[in-house]
Amino acid sequence: MNIIILGGGKLGRQLARNMLDRKYTVHLIEKNKLRCMHLANELDIEVVCGDGTELEVLQNAHTQEADCFLAVGGSDQDNLVACQLAKREFGVQKVIARANDPRNLPVLRTLGTEMVVSSTEIITNMIEQEVDMAEMHMLATLNKGRAAICEVTLTENSRVNGIALKNLNLPSGCLVMSIVRGEQMMVPNGDTVFHSNDEIVAVCEGKSQKKLQSLLTATKAEG
Repeated sequence: MNIIILGGGKLGRQLARNMLDRKYTVHLIEKNKLRCMHLANELDIEVVCGDGTELEVLQNAHTQEADCFLAVGGSDQDNLVACQLAKREFGVQKVIARANDPRNLPVLRTLGTEMVVSSTEIITNMIEQEVDMAEMHMLATLNKGRAAICEVTLTENSRVNGIALKNLNLPSGCLVMSIVRGEQMMVPNGDTVFHSNDEIVAVCEGKSQKKLQSLLTATKAEG
């Protein structure tokens, strides 16, 4: 998969590392010349130095070959413009913009960015939904914050250890998407049995997130 990342700050650098770990092809766009040199040396990837809102710069970054365009720079306006150019001028199917100011989320979404994320929005949702960060982690928000993708690791004495997915009374609005067991990732079916240390990723609507947390983090000593 070919990934273009606009913005070489902390988030852009970490995203690039994560994508490279997954063996994706990554091109990064950054305005600051000194930062470009550091990123190129650190990540050993092609870094295009320039303004990601300019067509020539996007072309030099091979945006026309991109499967996904991520705009995570410090300016919400630049992120929006870059995403619009990537989609309309280069035909990129998946564009994702970072909203540094959560007040800009409605504008970014209204103007056609396929997916908009805000770390502030995620943290706010964590607080509002009373998620215990020590037990469950929110990975992303969906549908303008109405749903979330969450991850929880089962403890040694979790009540769901040894129970098949089909026998779990999952809350309404919850779907278990994947389980990571050791080095293996699996898409579960009804016969999949949970084990301690399983990393479970699920999508939850509204208040069902709290209910799923209670179900997966309850211990045998409690029941």
